[in-house]
Amino acid sequence: MSSNSFDEKTIHKLKAYVYALFDPLEDRPFYIGKGRGNRVFQHVEGAILEDKESNKYEKIRDIRARTQNNRVKHSVIRHGMSDEVAFEVESALIDLANRTGANLTNEVTGHNSIENGMMSTDDIMRKYNAQPLDELLHSVAIININKKYKLVRDEALQVNTKYSGKDLIYESVKQAWVIGKRRETVDYVLAEYKGIIVEVYEVIETNNNGQLEKWYPVPGYRNRWGFHGKKAIDQVRSYYINKSISHHKKRGAANPIRYIL
Repeated sequence: MSSNSFDEKTIHKLKAYVYALFDPLEDRPFYIGKGRGNRVFQHVEGAILEDKESNKYEKIRDIRARTQNNRVKHSVIRHGMSDEVAFEVESALIDLANRTGANLTNEVTGHNSIENGMMSTDDIMRKYNAQPLDELLHSVAIININKKYKLVRDEALQVNTKYSGKDLIYESVKQAWVIGKRRETVDYVLAEYKGIIVEVYEVIETNNNGQLEKWYPVPGYRNRWGFHGKKAIDQVRSYYINKSISHHKKRGAANPIRYIL
């Protein structure tokens, strides 16, 4: 019986399962996935046979280069499930692992992670008590910060980071965006997190080496921009803050910036 494949009897019993790949020296997971059949073993095969570059493949190749028996540890966490249940288990584990510093190499978050993923109790209350936003009264850009906020928040949990004592929502939304010339017409930026407007910033002119600017090219990036901002006055802020735009969002939309509902 091979150690890098399941026999047919085992596959039949496994059904859909959730698995993890471990670095044997660190004994920590670096990838969590859902699969059937021999899916758990196919990542190592891919890293050996394919020329594709990815964080996952680089990790596998590194393990094979530095461990004595060149083995990635494979673990099945739960099995005997339907695909639907397995997707939810996978998503929950990815959320928890990422939140606790596992440094996974997964390129995407789990199934339904945006709609039902890990949230603080405050986020849950906000999500289910938010009033819908159905009209924009100002010239705005709505910027989704789901991914960026997580990165900023996780770094801010470390000691003495550049985010210490700063407004984490502003640090997440201010840059670096691929945004066209329409940016010059924007008066307010609405920071959207998981379908909720969590903060409102007025875009303000700032003196940069004698030149007034609202938006600036972000150093180190090509064609990416950031804005100078401050929290909007209460009259504007109170109209948008904690409102939901979930009912206006199209599933699968990739652009994090929008100007209309």
